[in-house]
Amino acid sequence: MIRVLVVDDSPVMRDFLVRLLCADPEVEVVSTARDGEEAVELALRHRPHVITMDVNMPNMNGYEATRKIMETVPTPIVIVTGGVDTKAVATTFHAMEAGALMVLPMPVGAGHPDHEAMARDLALNVKLMSEVKVVRRRPRAAKAQLPAAPPAIERAAPQVQIIAMGASTGGPIVIHTILSKLPGNFPLPLLIVQHMAPGFVAGFAEWLTESTRFPVHVAQDGELMLSGRAYLAPDSFQMGVGLGYRIRLKDDEAENGLRPSVSYLFRSVAEAFGRDAAGVLLTGMGRDGAAELKLMRDRGAITFAQDQFSSIVHGMPGEAIRLGAATRVLAPERIAEELARLAHRQ
Repeated sequence: MIRVLVVDDSPVMRDFLVRLLCADPEVEVVSTARDGEEAVELALRHRPHVITMDVNMPNMNGYEATRKIMETVPTPIVIVTGGVDTKAVATTFHAMEAGALMVLPMPVGAGHPDHEAMARDLALNVKLMSEVKVVRRRPRAAKAQLPAAPPAIERAAPQVQIIAMGASTGGPIVIHTILSKLPGNFPLPLLIVQHMAPGFVAGFAEWLTESTRFPVHVAQDGELMLSGRAYLAPDSFQMGVGLGYRIRLKDDEAENGLRPSVSYLFRSVAEAFGRDAAGVLLTGMGRDGAAELKLMRDRGAITFAQDQFSSIVHGMPGEAIRLGAATRVLAPERIAEELARLAHRQ
């Protein structure tokens, strides 16, 4: 049985979340908290497997509560928020810097057509996060590399012009880590697909830009890709590349049940740039992008997969490794170092 602590300042929302979570026979809500101070106290008392955390609360907000919990009784924390305007979402993502694992939207009410799907998604992610080991992972990640594949960067992709990156569960903080470690004069554009709930991508872009100082924004169709900038795929569009370094957004069908899909992006970059590209597949559930990372490698691109130790969920990069798609298997900090080295060989 997965033991959950629900934290929200609204009694209505607390009761709503408790009902949704307890509908799953594998989940037990051991207690609820109305603010961050109470959340810290109850986390110490009950030692839950997972905490669902609101952000905007009196006395102590979700960011401070997350920080204190991760310092005293490290526990997987899922941010559940009802705010989807850009500023509110950007603030929510700051809780991930304090140690939260993921951000989910508050499920809609029972009368809404998306209610059942969002309720299932909440329970599924809570159960998935309960398996994550959160004890000071990041400082140790650089010491726990899986063996790197032999082809040298110098031979693999000497004229890289673009970097394509994909991530799912656990991806926001990993993308943050990579972008924050790239130099200010980074000479290449980055195209990024991050699986997330609709309405969060603009806030995600704002948070990344503010906290990493690397320019990030939501891509637009026909936009010219510029060096030293990152472009996030928008909600409900497939993102690829076209002639003249232009971004192409299409409402094509979902791939692997996803739109945007990492597979779509990687295949487009492989076809347009061949060996003059680099692909990066990061933490995430499923296999989106794995076969297409292999396609990029087969066309001569340098390809990276995140190592198992540093991944929240090793599904996507693990499948890529199984397929032989990665020329390098590294933690996020090392991926950033290799990308910087690769880019400045141009």
